[in-house]
Amino acid sequence: MLFQVFSGLMFLSLFSSIQGRSTKYVTCGSVIKLLNLSYKVRLHSHDVKYGSGSGQQSITGTDVKEDVNSHWTIKGPINKTCTRGEPVKCGMTIRLQHLATSRLLHSHHFVSPLSSNQEVSAFGEGGIGDSGDNWIVVCEDEFWERDDNVSLKHVDTGMFLASSGHTYGRPINGQMEIVGIRRKDSSASWQAVEGLYIHPSVMTKTKHDEL
Repeated sequence: MLFQVFSGLMFLSLFSSIQGRSTKYVTCGSVIKLLNLSYKVRLHSHDVKYGSGSGQQSITGTDVKEDVNSHWTIKGPINKTCTRGEPVKCGMTIRLQHLATSRLLHSHHFVSPLSSNQEVSAFGEGGIGDSGDNWIVVCEDEFWERDDNVSLKHVDTGMFLASSGHTYGRPINGQMEIVGIRRKDSSASWQAVEGLYIHPSVMTKTKHDEL
Protein backbone atom coordinates (compact mmCIF):
# COMPACT_ATOMS: atom_id res chain seq x y z
CA MET A 1 0.00 0.00 0.00
CA LEU A 2 2.76 2.48 0.88
CA PHE A 3 4.48 1.71 -2.42
CA GLN A 4 1.24 2.32 -4.32
CA VAL A 5 0.67 5.66 -2.59
CA PHE A 6 4.29 6.73 -3.17
CA SER A 7 4.08 5.70 -6.83
CA GLY A 8 0.84 7.62 -7.26
CA LEU A 9 2.25 10.79 -5.76
CA MET A 10 5.43 10.49 -7.84
CA PHE A 11 3.34 9.97 -10.99
CA LEU A 12 1.35 13.13 -10.28
CA SER A 13 4.50 15.10 -9.51
CA LEU A 14 6.12 14.11 -12.80
CA PHE A 15 3.38 15.94 -14.65
CA SER A 16 3.28 19.01 -12.42
CA SER A 17 4.38 21.39 -15.18
CA ILE A 18 2.19 20.10 -18.03
CA GLN A 19 -0.64 22.47 -18.94
CA GLY A 20 -3.88 22.25 -20.90
CA ARG A 21 -7.65 22.09 -20.50
CA SER A 22 -8.72 19.54 -23.10
CA THR A 23 -10.85 17.58 -20.62
CA LYS A 24 -14.08 19.47 -19.98
CA TYR A 25 -15.63 17.16 -17.40
CA VAL A 26 -14.74 15.85 -14.00
CA THR A 27 -14.64 12.08 -14.45
CA CYS A 28 -14.58 8.88 -12.42
CA GLY A 29 -11.04 7.82 -11.55
CA SER A 30 -9.67 11.34 -11.87
CA VAL A 31 -7.36 12.61 -9.11
CA ILE A 32 -8.25 16.21 -8.31
CA LYS A 33 -7.91 19.04 -5.85
CA LEU A 34 -11.03 20.87 -4.67
CA LEU A 35 -10.88 24.61 -4.05
CA ASN A 36 -13.29 26.27 -1.64
CA LEU A 37 -14.38 29.37 -3.52
CA SER A 38 -15.28 31.40 -0.44
CA TYR A 39 -12.04 30.96 1.51
CA LYS A 40 -9.63 29.92 -1.28
CA VAL A 41 -8.41 26.81 0.51
CA ARG A 42 -8.02 23.32 -0.95
CA LEU A 43 -9.65 20.30 0.65
CA HIS A 44 -6.86 18.60 2.56
CA SER A 45 -6.09 15.73 4.91
CA HIS A 46 -3.10 14.16 6.63
CA ASP A 47 -2.48 11.52 9.26
CA VAL A 48 -3.42 13.81 12.15
CA LYS A 49 -6.44 12.78 14.22
CA TYR A 50 -9.00 15.00 15.89
CA GLY A 51 -8.45 15.44 19.62
CA SER A 52 -12.22 15.47 20.18
CA GLY A 53 -15.38 14.20 18.51
CA SER A 54 -14.81 10.99 16.55
CA GLY A 55 -11.02 10.97 16.96
CA GLN A 56 -10.76 10.06 13.28
CA GLN A 57 -8.32 11.51 10.73
CA SER A 58 -8.87 15.24 10.38
CA ILE A 59 -10.00 17.12 7.27
CA THR A 60 -8.82 20.69 6.80
CA GLY A 61 -8.41 23.37 4.15
CA THR A 62 -4.98 24.61 3.09
CA ASP A 63 -3.96 27.64 1.06
CA VAL A 64 -0.76 25.87 -0.10
CA LYS A 65 -1.46 25.05 -3.74
CA GLU A 66 1.38 22.54 -4.14
CA ASP A 67 0.61 20.36 -1.09
CA VAL A 68 0.38 16.70 -2.19
CA ASN A 69 -1.97 15.91 0.70
CA SER A 70 -4.77 17.71 -1.15
CA HIS A 71 -5.24 15.04 -3.86
CA TRP A 72 -8.54 13.13 -3.97
CA THR A 73 -9.58 10.26 -6.23
CA ILE A 74 -13.18 10.20 -7.46
CA LYS A 75 -14.86 6.85 -6.85
CA GLY A 76 -18.40 5.53 -7.12
CA PRO A 77 -20.69 5.16 -4.08
CA ILE A 78 -20.22 2.25 -1.74
CA ASN A 79 -20.96 -1.12 -3.41
CA LYS A 80 -21.31 0.49 -6.87
CA THR A 81 -18.89 0.95 -9.75
CA CYS A 82 -17.98 4.30 -11.26
CA THR A 83 -16.51 3.47 -14.66
CA ARG A 84 -13.06 4.97 -15.21
CA GLY A 85 -13.41 8.00 -17.46
CA GLU A 86 -17.19 8.32 -17.01
CA PRO A 87 -18.28 11.98 -16.63
CA VAL A 88 -19.77 12.64 -13.21
CA LYS A 89 -23.43 13.61 -13.54
CA CYS A 90 -25.00 16.37 -11.47
CA GLY A 91 -26.99 14.57 -8.77
CA MET A 92 -24.67 11.54 -8.85
CA THR A 93 -23.41 10.00 -5.62
CA ILE A 94 -19.64 9.69 -5.33
CA ARG A 95 -16.92 9.05 -2.78
CA LEU A 96 -13.65 10.98 -2.49
CA GLN A 97 -10.62 8.90 -1.49
CA HIS A 98 -7.59 10.68 -0.07
CA LEU A 99 -4.66 9.67 -2.25
CA ALA A 100 -1.95 9.71 0.42
CA THR A 101 -3.76 7.81 3.20
CA SER A 102 -6.45 5.92 1.21
CA ARG A 103 -9.15 7.05 3.66
CA LEU A 104 -12.48 8.40 2.45
CA LEU A 105 -14.10 11.80 2.94
CA HIS A 106 -16.68 11.11 5.64
CA SER A 107 -19.20 12.76 7.92
CA HIS A 108 -21.45 11.74 10.82
CA HIS A 109 -23.24 13.18 13.85
CA PHE A 110 -20.20 14.47 15.72
CA VAL A 111 -19.61 18.14 16.51
CA SER A 112 -16.73 19.90 14.74
CA PRO A 113 -13.96 21.11 17.11
CA LEU A 114 -13.87 24.84 16.35
CA SER A 115 -17.27 26.03 15.15
CA SER A 116 -19.61 23.33 16.55
CA ASN A 117 -20.96 22.48 13.13
CA GLN A 118 -20.94 18.85 11.90
CA GLU A 119 -17.56 17.14 11.89
CA VAL A 120 -16.02 15.99 8.59
CA SER A 121 -13.31 13.36 8.79
CA ALA A 122 -11.34 10.82 6.77
CA PHE A 123 -12.51 7.27 7.48
CA GLY A 124 -11.92 3.66 6.52
CA GLU A 125 -8.92 1.53 5.70
CA GLY A 126 -7.64 0.76 2.21
CA GLY A 127 -10.54 2.54 0.58
CA ILE A 128 -13.18 0.55 2.47
CA GLY A 129 -15.58 2.54 4.63
CA ASP A 130 -19.35 2.81 5.02
CA SER A 131 -22.39 4.82 3.86
CA GLY A 132 -21.06 7.91 5.65
CA ASP A 133 -18.57 8.27 2.78
CA ASN A 134 -21.27 8.99 0.16
CA TRP A 135 -21.71 12.53 -1.21
CA ILE A 136 -24.12 13.88 -3.82
CA VAL A 137 -22.67 16.26 -6.43
CA VAL A 138 -24.96 19.30 -6.58
CA CYS A 139 -24.55 21.32 -9.79
CA GLU A 140 -26.67 23.01 -12.45
CA ASP A 141 -25.95 21.21 -15.72
CA GLU A 142 -26.16 17.59 -16.83
CA PHE A 143 -22.54 16.86 -15.92
CA TRP A 144 -19.96 18.25 -13.49
CA GLU A 145 -17.77 20.50 -15.61
CA ARG A 146 -14.38 21.60 -14.40
CA ASP A 147 -15.28 25.30 -14.28
CA ASP A 148 -18.52 24.67 -12.37
CA ASN A 149 -19.21 25.83 -8.85
CA VAL A 150 -20.51 22.70 -7.13
CA SER A 151 -21.61 21.63 -3.69
CA LEU A 152 -21.26 18.23 -2.04
CA LYS A 153 -24.25 17.05 0.01
CA HIS A 154 -23.71 14.29 2.53
CA VAL A 155 -26.14 11.46 1.83
CA ASP A 156 -26.62 10.17 5.40
CA THR A 157 -27.10 13.53 7.14
CA GLY A 158 -28.08 16.01 4.41
CA MET A 159 -25.28 18.40 5.36
CA PHE A 160 -23.20 20.35 2.84
CA LEU A 161 -19.39 20.22 2.78
CA ALA A 162 -18.12 23.68 3.72
CA SER A 163 -15.33 25.68 5.29
CA SER A 164 -16.15 27.36 8.60
CA GLY A 165 -13.54 30.13 8.33
CA HIS A 166 -11.99 29.06 11.65
CA THR A 167 -8.30 28.12 11.67
CA TYR A 168 -6.40 25.62 13.80
CA GLY A 169 -3.36 26.06 15.99
CA ARG A 170 -0.72 23.37 16.47
CA PRO A 171 -0.03 20.80 15.07
CA ILE A 172 -1.83 22.05 11.93
CA ASN A 173 -1.33 25.75 12.45
CA GLY A 174 -3.14 28.01 9.98
CA GLN A 175 -5.17 25.26 8.32
CA MET A 176 -8.91 25.85 8.13
CA GLU A 177 -11.71 23.81 9.63
CA ILE A 178 -13.87 21.87 7.16
CA VAL A 179 -17.40 21.06 8.31
CA GLY A 180 -20.89 20.05 7.33
CA ILE A 181 -23.54 22.80 7.34
CA ARG A 182 -27.32 22.49 7.14
CA ARG A 183 -28.03 25.27 4.64
CA LYS A 184 -25.95 25.72 1.52
CA ASP A 185 -24.22 29.11 1.24
CA SER A 186 -21.07 30.50 -0.41
CA SER A 187 -18.85 28.60 2.04
CA ALA A 188 -20.16 25.34 0.51
CA SER A 189 -19.09 26.20 -3.06
CA TRP A 190 -16.21 24.17 -4.53
CA GLN A 191 -14.39 23.95 -7.85
CA ALA A 192 -12.23 21.19 -9.29
CA VAL A 193 -8.79 22.66 -9.96
CA GLU A 194 -5.37 21.00 -10.35
CA GLY A 195 -5.19 17.29 -10.96
CA LEU A 196 -5.00 14.36 -13.32
CA TYR A 197 -8.23 14.08 -15.31
CA ILE A 198 -9.18 10.85 -17.05
CA HIS A 199 -10.42 11.52 -20.58
CA PRO A 200 -14.15 10.71 -20.80
CA SER A 201 -14.23 9.17 -24.28
CA VAL A 202 -10.84 7.44 -24.57
CA MET A 203 -10.28 5.55 -21.34
CA THR A 204 -6.60 4.90 -21.97
CA LYS A 205 -5.75 8.58 -22.33
CA THR A 206 -5.25 11.02 -19.50
CA LYS A 207 -4.98 14.74 -19.19
CA HIS A 208 -2.59 16.39 -16.75
CA ASP A 209 -2.58 19.81 -15.15
CA GLU A 210 -0.23 21.57 -12.80
CA LEU A 211 -0.47 19.96 -9.41
